[in-house]
Amino acid sequence: MVTLLGPSEIRSLAASLDVTPTKKLGQNFVVDANTVRKIVQAARVVPDDRVVEIGPGLGSLTLAILETGASVTAVEIDHRLAARLPETAAAHGVPDGALTVIDADALRVTELPGDPDVLVANLPYNVSVPVLLHFMETFPGLSRGVVMVQAEVGERLAAPPGSKVYGAPSAKAAWYGAWRLAGTVSRQVFWPVPNVDSVLVAFERDAEPRGTEAERALTFGIVDAAFQQRRKMLRQALAGVLGGSSAQASEVLERAGVAPTARGEELSIDDFARIARALA
Repeated sequence: MVTLLGPSEIRSLAASLDVTPTKKLGQNFVVDANTVRKIVQAARVVPDDRVVEIGPGLGSLTLAILETGASVTAVEIDHRLAARLPETAAAHGVPDGALTVIDADALRVTELPGDPDVLVANLPYNVSVPVLLHFMETFPGLSRGVVMVQAEVGERLAAPPGSKVYGAPSAKAAWYGAWRLAGTVSRQVFWPVPNVDSVLVAFERDAEPRGTEAERALTFGIVDAAFQQRRKMLRQALAGVLGGSSAQASEVLERAGVAPTARGEELSIDDFARIARALA
């Protein structure tokens, strides 16, 4: 039977490793067992799942995932934490072979053992969107997951077109599937207590890819251009990537069935993809 970490043990572990949570790495360790179980339940983790966890830290969420009987591949950038995690897992009843630890920067990981199909993570606030998009792009086998992120980031990821917080992260995330807010998390469950609120964001990948890698890259370039000048009409904001002038941009937009006078915040990812196809 797998047991979870308590607040005092988490602090003792950190002290023994001479680890002080740092803003540079976006480290805020979860010290509440109910919270990590809530995350795992939101992700619907079951025994046969192959889970990848980004930034396991001292292992509180890791153990909650392993408690279900699922296997976990944990990617940790801090060498001290990566080295200790297997020892912590063994001490808490995790069977041999259930946990694999990858000592690496998640943004540089391009291969994972066991082909994980579920993503569960407490993502560092400072790199949450780049890491998430990298994993969605690199590991198409990830069919669903739940990530804990800063509230502002989570709201952007789940925002629909037309929302005040809809932006490039919203559109890019939607390329892969559907995203929704799945709960809030109290600041008090973290050590140290952050000065921002956190939310859970759940995703379900679409059954079929929206397009090829080349189409994705072109679409994302158009998304970036549209939101870099989000106050401008698309014929102006996209002039640089759709031919060099607003007239040429208007021609491509009309071919895609998108109004040249629209703004990026009004467009869905399907609209952006149609623009990319019209340009190609």
